[in-house]
Amino acid sequence: MAKRVKSKPQERGFVLFDVVFEDGSLASNRRIPMEILGGLDGDEPARTMIEEQEAEIAEKASRPPRVIQTLGRTPTRRLEVKVD
Repeated sequence: MAKRVKSKPQERGFVLFDVVFEDGSLASNRRIPMEILGGLDGDEPARTMIEEQEAEIAEKASRPPRVIQTLGRTPTRRLEVKVD
């Protein structure tokens, strides 16, 4: 019988980003698929995708799209358990 070879874990899921717009407003937890990130471009594909999302939202709201000032990954939160 042949030995089973385990496959490497697939990078699936989403990365969350916080976006600050030029007008000072903040959009937290914008979801970007993990598979478009990384490589030589780093997080630049996330900016493009968030700009597309913002254009779609602005069109539905009948307003001009907001311009992104800064973009960064949302920090992961660690749950702390307090033991008495």
